[in-house]
Amino acid sequence: MMKRKALVALVGGVALGTIGTAAAAADLRVVSHVDLGRYVGTWYEIASIPASFQSLCTGGTTATYTLLPDGKIEVTNQCYTASGEQKKAIGRAWVADPATNAKLKVSFVSFLGFWLFSADYWILDLGPNYEYAVVGHPSRNYGWILSRTPTLSEDVLAGIRSRLAAQGYDVSRFRMTDQSRFTPEATGETS
Repeated sequence: MMKRKALVALVGGVALGTIGTAAAAADLRVVSHVDLGRYVGTWYEIASIPASFQSLCTGGTTATYTLLPDGKIEVTNQCYTASGEQKKAIGRAWVADPATNAKLKVSFVSFLGFWLFSADYWILDLGPNYEYAVVGHPSRNYGWILSRTPTLSEDVLAGIRSRLAAQGYDVSRFRMTDQSRFTPEATGETS
């Protein structure tokens, strides 16, 4: 029940964040094209603007995307709490802008097979080999720096921060995510 309340709070917060963002969205640029076949897989959260729905997460945050036969994407978000408990949320994403595949909608609330209360998921930056990605929201109140590995070099991070600032993000709001204590070896998980 607590998990359901947390998800409802997450969705409500994201939905409220979309009100009044049309003007801000007009100048928020996404990447020119995303190859979804290359984008799917597991990403480690390197940094994010702290969001209420991640309040219990203390590290080991990942997002795994799986392309489904209907063209939608299964989204599995995981993290660890301070007590070491793993939290997981499963949702769906779908392309909202087929010209680029860089603007998606995502929902974590399903009712009778319908995914409700979707939120914007925009891919703002992407490594040339899909080694990192930056996801944001038109309000600029949400943002995630993701990597295929648990760390990114300071040079790459500096470039990402510079491009985010040029897009109007307050980069000081991003907080680094602890991945160091949450490797599969440290948690006893196997792939």
